[in-house]
Amino acid sequence: MASTGTVRLSQSFVSVSASRLTGGALLRQVALLALLFVTAGFWIYFSVAASGFTSDFNLFSLLRFAAIQITIGFAQMVALSIGDLNLAVGAIGGATGMIAGWAMQVLGLPPLVAVVFALAAGMLLGFGNGLLITWTRINSFIVTLATASLITGAMLIVTHADPFSRLPDSFTSFSETEVASLPVSNLVLVMLAVGVALFFLYRNLSLGREMLAVGANRRAARMSGLSVDRVVLLTHGISGALAATAGLMAISADHTASPSLGSDWLLASFVAPAIGGTLLSGGLVSVPGTILGGVLLATISNGLLLVGIDNFWITVFLGVVLLLAVVLDRVTRAAGGAVP
Repeated sequence: MASTGTVRLSQSFVSVSASRLTGGALLRQVALLALLFVTAGFWIYFSVAASGFTSDFNLFSLLRFAAIQITIGFAQMVALSIGDLNLAVGAIGGATGMIAGWAMQVLGLPPLVAVVFALAAGMLLGFGNGLLITWTRINSFIVTLATASLITGAMLIVTHADPFSRLPDSFTSFSETEVASLPVSNLVLVMLAVGVALFFLYRNLSLGREMLAVGANRRAARMSGLSVDRVVLLTHGISGALAATAGLMAISADHTASPSLGSDWLLASFVAPAIGGTLLSGGLVSVPGTILGGVLLATISNGLLLVGIDNFWITVFLGVVLLLAVVLDRVTRAAGGAVP
């Protein structure tokens, strides 16, 4: 009877949390629509101000870059959904990209086998983060900051910082292939498939609702009978697999697995979901918003380069946007937009 009561209490908590989280649905839809208009506005501006912005070559490159950035954002969004951070997103993506490159170039494995191998490695590294967080009860910020250094250091020691640039044509051509003769890379389809899977996870599966409940109020989730440690472990495993996916997409687009891969992912991994409406403190995510946020970032980066503005300004822009997202996160919590 006690276990039955716990299960019912757990289900009730998840249900109540989900209903409270959807209470501001109209406000979030308005924000999403505003983001869409802002993105469209930048597209219109750069179409006029930047020569070559609407060319097939540029659109193909822009959307391919956006697909990678969005997938990086997905990896961080998943961790944010439970109120955690994954500062090892770039390290995992870089390490698994190097693993795939080594598997194809040195071991001669078929690309599909190397991809599965790299995805498994990314998931295991994510599980490692989750285990350390649940066992030590140390904040995810500290744990993933430490593991990021460990993963990157181990990768550099093993590979001697040598890139793998002789990747099979069947692997690199995947990112170069257009979809239905449109200036859209296959990588965009990969990103959209990941986005649909995540949308289904959070909308329809109990695991997704449990992740949001843990992010909304971890203590209450634990008291209601949810296995918080299990949710944390699975969440970081998914985040690691998504980081590996981004790493594979990046080396396919770059035609090489470089030791520097992922070194500049950290800030961008937060900005795309933050712009899109994911709460940095957990409990609320937006898959469509993360996609739009990634497209906006890629558009601004690409457009500034075409009009001759130094790309270093993008770093300033990302920092400002992330700071604004933190403020908005606080305001949303105070206004009751998520479970406190």
